[in-house]
Amino acid sequence: MGAREDLGRMFQQAFKNIDDVLWKEAGCTTELDYTEQTSWLLFLKYLDDLEGDRATEAELEGRVYDYILEEQYEWDSWAAPKGPDGTLDHQRALTGDDLVDFVERKLFPYLHGFKRRASGPNTIEYKIGEIFGEIKNKVRSGYNLREVIDQIDGLRFRSQVEKHELSALYEEKIKRMGNAGRNGGEYYTPRPLIRAMVQVVAPKVGERIYDGACGSAGFLCEAYDYLAARPEISTTDLKTLQERTFYGKEKKSLAYVIAIMNMILHGIEAPNIAHTNTLAENLADVQDRDRFDVVLANPPFGGKERKEVQQNFPIRTGETAFLFLQHFIKTLKAGGRGGVVIKNTFLSNSDNASVSLRKLLLESCNLHTVLDCPGGTFQGAGVKTVVLFFEKGAPTRQVWYYQLDPGRTLGKTNPLNDGDLAEFVALQKTRADSPKSWTLDVSGVDAATCDLSVKNPNGGEAVTHRSPQAIMDEIAALDAESAEVLEKIRALL
Repeated sequence: MGAREDLGRMFQQAFKNIDDVLWKEAGCTTELDYTEQTSWLLFLKYLDDLEGDRATEAELEGRVYDYILEEQYEWDSWAAPKGPDGTLDHQRALTGDDLVDFVERKLFPYLHGFKRRASGPNTIEYKIGEIFGEIKNKVRSGYNLREVIDQIDGLRFRSQVEKHELSALYEEKIKRMGNAGRNGGEYYTPRPLIRAMVQVVAPKVGERIYDGACGSAGFLCEAYDYLAARPEISTTDLKTLQERTFYGKEKKSLAYVIAIMNMILHGIEAPNIAHTNTLAENLADVQDRDRFDVVLANPPFGGKERKEVQQNFPIRTGETAFLFLQHFIKTLKAGGRGGVVIKNTFLSNSDNASVSLRKLLLESCNLHTVLDCPGGTFQGAGVKTVVLFFEKGAPTRQVWYYQLDPGRTLGKTNPLNDGDLAEFVALQKTRADSPKSWTLDVSGVDAATCDLSVKNPNGGEAVTHRSPQAIMDEIAALDAESAEVLEKIRALL
């Protein structure tokens, strides 16, 4: 355990050192930038270690390994050439303007070219081409870039322990990015909520699992961890998980790159993530081969889609989340299961699109569970949400509601944790009534409005107040953050 802790601390220090260097870069101004720039370098270091493992395996089997990258573009050629003693060869290692020039004029164009040379979209070669056609180097100083590369070179992706430690640190970066405000929140769904959703939907090996708005691929990564940890998992099952289980789509370039890197760190070598606008697909074109057994997602809400995109859907609306919900219902197989986060106003809005969509959901699916999440569940989002759990193919007769109440105000210093959701997961198995849960008979719902509002018959919404200690803890955390910023400013003076 001590060796693992030492490894974790070493990796953590490397990530901190990288952020400290990027903080000095004029082109890197947010946590989004830090994560983006760390990601493309991590990817190339991962690729180098992957090629090393494959070459060793081929040698043991008496085969000649055909490297993906040409020699001059391999990590050990341009990023971290080594001398006979195994340390960095400073005579051969590029730095300064030479390094930036090589990265931008030679390396990136070469790697982007893999997209058209790859045999198919689910290959590692295609992912290389896609990533380096979208991402840009923002580290303008070649000396800063050299410092970051040296830190990345010290990381290893060879063992499961190393990958686990790196994935935990990468998840922490994504979390910080989500908490940073601006657009960061759309990349991060609290992992305790995702884990609870995965447990309720309970995917099985052999099923195809899909997220059409995958962001940082948190749902797919957690579903992989859930299935890979099954005690009865076999080598054949692990191959199935690698190649034919997890599917995602993502519109935004940065999120796409983060999703690929996140899945790689969780153990998926060539993630089936497509860089595309999911909503640009016409629902009328969805075939049986396009359908999935499980949908897990937190689609973006509050966005407004163009009229031509709305034409792809039977229920036309500018609300992005409502279009995604139609997409998810359509792409599920008969008997398929879904867990989808959506604004709680979806349950009660009286506009035509909301009412029509609720009717579609109730008539085509068994909406068996609604999890009502408290404010503060999503850092910086400022909206209340619910999670819809449904099974396609039979109409809804009863809806079981659970009103999540952690007994404290959720926030940056008091985030949602797995313990907060333990009762929900346990009660959901039998859909038992409790002070926080109840059952609604759909036959009693107004057919004209299909209003499914959260109305706890056991006393309504609980009002929680922060304790004096919780307030003091938050003040202390804010003071610590301020001190860290001041320390960085002083270091520059």
